[in-house]
Amino acid sequence: MPKTGYSLSRKMLESLTTAKRPDVPLWVLLRNTAAVVLPLGIGLATGYTEVGIGVAAGALNTMFSDQPGPYRQRMQQLLLASLAAAIASLCGFLIGDQLLPLLFATMIFGFFGGLLVVFGVDIARVGMTSMILLVVTTYTPTTLPHALLGAGLIFSGGMLLMAFSVAAWPLQRYRPERQALAAVYRGLATLARQQTYDDADVPALTGAMTTLQHTLLGRHHARGRAMEAFGVLLELAERIRLELTAMAELRANATIHAMFRDDAARVLAAIADALDEGEPPQQAERMLQTLQASETALLGGDGPPDSLARHIHALSGQLAAAVRNANWAGSKGEMRAVAAETPLPAALRSSSALATLRASLTPQSVAFRHAIRSAVCLSLAMLVSRELHLPHGYWLPMTAAIVLRPDFAATFNFGLLRVVGTILGLVLTTVLLHITPHEPWTHLALMAVLCLTFRYLATAHYGAAVAALTGTVVIFLSFEGVNSGAAVHDRVINTLLGSGMALLAYLLWPTWEKGRVRAALSDMLDAYANYLRALAQPMLRDAHREARTAARTARTNAQASLDRMRAEPGAPVVLLDLATALFANGNRLARTAMTLEAVIDNDNAMSESSEVSGFVDHVAIALQEIATALREDRTLQLTSDLRTLQRSLAALLAMADNRHNADLLKRISDRLVDNVDTLAHVLGRSHIGTEYTPDLHPNAHS
Repeated sequence: MPKTGYSLSRKMLESLTTAKRPDVPLWVLLRNTAAVVLPLGIGLATGYTEVGIGVAAGALNTMFSDQPGPYRQRMQQLLLASLAAAIASLCGFLIGDQLLPLLFATMIFGFFGGLLVVFGVDIARVGMTSMILLVVTTYTPTTLPHALLGAGLIFSGGMLLMAFSVAAWPLQRYRPERQALAAVYRGLATLARQQTYDDADVPALTGAMTTLQHTLLGRHHARGRAMEAFGVLLELAERIRLELTAMAELRANATIHAMFRDDAARVLAAIADALDEGEPPQQAERMLQTLQASETALLGGDGPPDSLARHIHALSGQLAAAVRNANWAGSKGEMRAVAAETPLPAALRSSSALATLRASLTPQSVAFRHAIRSAVCLSLAMLVSRELHLPHGYWLPMTAAIVLRPDFAATFNFGLLRVVGTILGLVLTTVLLHITPHEPWTHLALMAVLCLTFRYLATAHYGAAVAALTGTVVIFLSFEGVNSGAAVHDRVINTLLGSGMALLAYLLWPTWEKGRVRAALSDMLDAYANYLRALAQPMLRDAHREARTAARTARTNAQASLDRMRAEPGAPVVLLDLATALFANGNRLARTAMTLEAVIDNDNAMSESSEVSGFVDHVAIALQEIATALREDRTLQLTSDLRTLQRSLAALLAMADNRHNADLLKRISDRLVDNVDTLAHVLGRSHIGTEYTPDLHPNAHS
């Protein structure tokens, strides 16, 4: 359990020492570095150094828009980033020597650049890039013809990077889709190897499944017969996850359970390897034959199958379908089956960008508040650097633009790592330039190594990446005549001021997560209620999938909100404990709901299905009442006695013909009541003197 008390020294230490595993593929490192270094090298070789600098600057500033995903998505993001960089640089070149128009421009770019966070991290980078280019180019004002030429070169650099990024499109059209699917199937293999797990754990594959939904079904997805196979594999991945979850819930016949899950893990891992390599799943077919032989040997009796056997048979069929479709997925194989393309779940459909921006233009919006902070902070940083005539003053507003984030934790971390990384980078560059020959080609090679290092470490440790980036920029500017060994002190001072101004801007008008976490958790519980309400209609399989997807998205948002609140100073311990408990017990309920879906899908013919559906609907209503009470911070009053309803359902299920499924549904209904009662109890105890006391079952999770 994370510590609830906030400690500045602990947070600083965590920021400096916490690193993730680098996840940037080698070919991405090479093409990004090549897009920066090649134009500069050609410029040096041909005597057009300034042209090479312009193109390289455009590639360097749009580098982070080259993110994994469908080729159409990459192309659009890089095109958008290049256009924003060109427009910002054109403005900077034209009005760099006019203070009032310049401050107006920084307000506009700061506001709209900050507002782009509403569209996610990738688009937000476009806004940050435009702010950086505006700031940097204002220090070299020029005439309109030269400004157009400079902006055109910067745009060309972005286009060069885009060309490198999508060059493999005709040859490896479906690689991003295959890789997203492979990541999910590899995660399923890991899940299958876990014989049991803690119910409080976040349901597996949340992030990978959400990424897969966007990659395969988002607005930039490809079309065609291969995509139909991907759609089938996506739905099969969901079904396989549900079956694995349901099997773990049974906790029956541990030997058969363990053997079959091990066989299933090998099949899933082989499918992932085949998808990664774009080759026929021959290894997966052999693993599947072994699994089917085990299935026959272990469950080949003539008697009626028990609950575990039903799930094993269902999972075996789904694995066979996954192997079959893996053979058809990708450009190397022709589709041999007709499969309807999975529709885009409502939770992922993109609304109008204009409508999204319009809805964010309110002080209650996190994006709006961030946009205001960005506009004021960027303009103030520019004004300070100009009025004080700071040497290399562009580092001040540039640092402010980079460091300022929509939440306190990110702003603090980026500010601290920016300062430490800049100092280390300047020291490192000074040493490297001192021990290497003072030749342009040597400096270019050194810059290539630093650029490669920066791109590789950027998602692993921002401080180390900034050290490499600082060296890259220092050497880059040396080709423009800026003395690489001079003004180290000035750059450090500007970085300190910029980071401090960004943090101060956040503290003066904060958006503390402690005021938003209730809403995020309420949205999560509402999504769970909608999921249960969909399950109350057994025949509507598409509704199950859409509700499950929406619940996964809401859970991810709630977890992010809880993590941000943990990193904030002054977060109330009572609220933090409440949010942690609600999130953990919400995960238990999500696990139970997934088990229920698997059982419903395996037996649609139960005569008691209407009574089960009615009970599940009452549970959904109770869960929604908890969500409303949490959102409004008021005392909870449930309108239904779920325990009485569950006992009545259990008595009815005791007379069912299918005893195995009836017993399982009885246990699931019991757990649903336990889950809801525990959530109600957790919420009730947060209201001193008005504690809600549900009729907790002896087996309830407390």
